[in-house]
Amino acid sequence: MSRSVGEKERKFESDESRIDSGIDSYKSISRDPYGSLESSEEKDKASCGTEERLDSAYASSSLTVDSLGDIIEKCSISECANATDCEYTEEEVNLLTTVTEDGDTILHLAVIHEEQRFALHLIDLFPRDLLDIQNNLYQTPLHLATYLNQHIVVKDLVAKGVSLELQDQDGNTPLHVACEHGFWDCANEMIHDTSPNKLAHMLEAQNWRGLACLHVATMHKHHRLIRLLMKNGVNLNIQEGTSGKTALHVAVELHDVPTVNLLLNNGANVDAAMFNGCTALHLAVGRQDAAVVNRLCQAGADKMIRNMEDETALDLADGNDDILALFPFDDIQIMGRTVINY
Repeated sequence: MSRSVGEKERKFESDESRIDSGIDSYKSISRDPYGSLESSEEKDKASCGTEERLDSAYASSSLTVDSLGDIIEKCSISECANATDCEYTEEEVNLLTTVTEDGDTILHLAVIHEEQRFALHLIDLFPRDLLDIQNNLYQTPLHLATYLNQHIVVKDLVAKGVSLELQDQDGNTPLHVACEHGFWDCANEMIHDTSPNKLAHMLEAQNWRGLACLHVATMHKHHRLIRLLMKNGVNLNIQEGTSGKTALHVAVELHDVPTVNLLLNNGANVDAAMFNGCTALHLAVGRQDAAVVNRLCQAGADKMIRNMEDETALDLADGNDDILALFPFDDIQIMGRTVINY
């Protein structure tokens, strides 16, 4: 049984067989953020032994959705001004320090089921290390709060000093998640009080597809988030890890003129090359995108740069009169060198 990311469930069901595993699934099936279905059992086998988990302080348990409701009632949080002032019975402590068979803590469940008041209470109660526990999908409570755009919970988790760099099963940090879904408030909470060194590392982090947060925001055309990343010093020319594309290459591939303009107006290198030597102009000409070709030429794109196939953008335009008409011919070049200026 599975459900899509972002599905909201405000009432607990009485089906005792249902157990939460992260934000995307119940029991054994999960949907990755890019659309594929894969069993969590297969994920566990694939990731087994690859990295240290942060759940050593917790014991396995059969904690269920119904148990969450019981805990909320038993803890009587309305009677406590601060979580640390509450007195818990041994039974309550045992419940608070257990996980589901799929790795979710009581805090994971509180976030998933949008029990915000209880989640904030738990954040106040738990020491920082326990707030960074990852479930079987390697999601922390911060990942889940971001998926569900619970920026108040994100704010409290960040204030408590949780890790912003832990990666889920797809290699996404919480900031990747915010950039994918366009959740500006969540991203801003993670960024605005972060030290420059830590922020630089966050902005450079790549998921398992080689994408940094800027690439993800560009892929989904979240212009406001792109501006937020720019304001906080993101490297506009950062290359993704598989083919060396910059955000400008990604925007060109998407025929996204507004993002192309945004990147160029803020200093993106118009002649940045992929690992195969292709510039954004190569890609625009190859896609016969006259509007983008024209904008790149206005930004001073070099039409004579050669890729690994020894092709220039001008070579790729050969025979396409509409694209050729966009290239400025104000000099004569031989082998890419200007020999006469008019």
